[in-house]
Amino acid sequence: MAQPSNIVYFDLETQRTANDVGGWDKKSSMGISLGVTYSTGSNRYEIFSEKRVSDLVELLTRADLVVGYNSRRFDYEVLMGYTILDLPHHLPTLDLLEVVEKAAGHRLSLDTVAQATLGVGKTGDGLDAIRWWREGKMMEIAEYCCFDVKVTKLVHEYAMQHGELHYMDRFGRKQTLKVVL
Repeated sequence: MAQPSNIVYFDLETQRTANDVGGWDKKSSMGISLGVTYSTGSNRYEIFSEKRVSDLVELLTRADLVVGYNSRRFDYEVLMGYTILDLPHHLPTLDLLEVVEKAAGHRLSLDTVAQATLGVGKTGDGLDAIRWWREGKMMEIAEYCCFDVKVTKLVHEYAMQHGELHYMDRFGRKQTLKVVL
């Protein structure tokens, strides 16, 4: 199959936790602090504040393929607080968490997969990003989110090239997942 000409790698961070908004079923109320994309069509990263969320949604709708990690069940649900589009069904999406979950039989974090597959991990977590939002540290959120997008891109490229990803099991053994993208 031919490689899509414009793959958009995507991640976002929120302003509020699930507890702040009354539960995980209210993701659309969490609010976006920043979203980050990397487009293979333009060969560049772009950072979107909440004020530019409509630009972010537009960019995602123009993608040949949107690649994220837990994007269908989290990122899109948060974004749907800003748009009438049913993003999980509207956007051509490869959610790497769904691929990993199907291969492993359970969910694994991006950090777990990236550490074992690439030897690099995430630089923080979503709660760090929410704390930074509350402290007005937008640059920290941007750096963290850009790194997550880069890690997602590298994991995807590795899976495309090798047909597998790795993770460390609870006994510290490296496990291989055969993945079909």
